[in-house]
Order: sequence, then structure tokens, then C-alpha cells
Amino acid sequence: QVQLVESGGGLVQPGGSLSLSCAASGRSFSNYPMGWFRQVPGKEREIVAAMSGSSMQYYADSVKGRFTISRDYAKNTVVLEMSSLKPDDTAVYTCAAGRLLSRVATPTRPWDYAYWGQGTQVTVSS
Repeated sequence: QVQLVESGGGLVQPGGSLSLSCAASGRSFSNYPMGWFRQVPGKEREIVAAMSGSSMQYYADSVKGRFTISRDYAKNTVVLEMSSLKPDDTAVYTCAAGRLLSRVATPTRPWDYAYWGQGTQVTVSS
């Protein structure tokens, strides 16, 4: 059974930093893309960052230069390092593992991902 479990969410002040981790179990995703999405109530889920099986990366324009995605392929984990956080970054963040085997793809659409974590709340507020 595949499981993705996130950790690291919480409350942080504007300008602060936070790190989110996602551990996958049940199968190896080293040859699949993994990504982070976020969602706020009333809005669609949006891609934050994605990383392919060959370390290619994608970032949403809103987080470029502030967020960094990384993977440990041996440990089947993906990390999202967030800095210079803004109130607009407040959302539930969810990690996801890609649907199709590809070492180069960094998909940005939710339907390109087959497995999802439960989500972790990130609140940026003073």
C-alpha cells in the first residue's frame, strides 16, 4: 500500500522559513516525478514545485527564488524548503507522486499525480 506522509507544517511569521517533508512508502518513486501542491478554501489546488526523477525542477512563479524542492531518491522523500514566507503562502500543502514513469517530467496538473499525502497546514501570520 502506497502512503505519502507529510510533516513540518505550522505557524510562522511573515519573512520566516519553514521546511516540509514528505516520506513515501510502499513503492519506490525514484523514476517518477514528485511535487508539492497547495490549496486554500474556495480555490483550486495549485502546483508549488515539482521535481523529476533526474532532478529537473519546476517552480510556480509565485514561489521562485523563495522555495526549494529537493529529493532523496534512496530514502523516497521529497522536501520543500520555504523562505521569505508571505501571508499569501498560507494554505494546506500536499505532496504527490506522479502517475506516469518518467525521469524528466515535472508535471504541474493534479491529474498527473496518482498518490497524495494527507496535507499539512502552513499559516503565515504575525
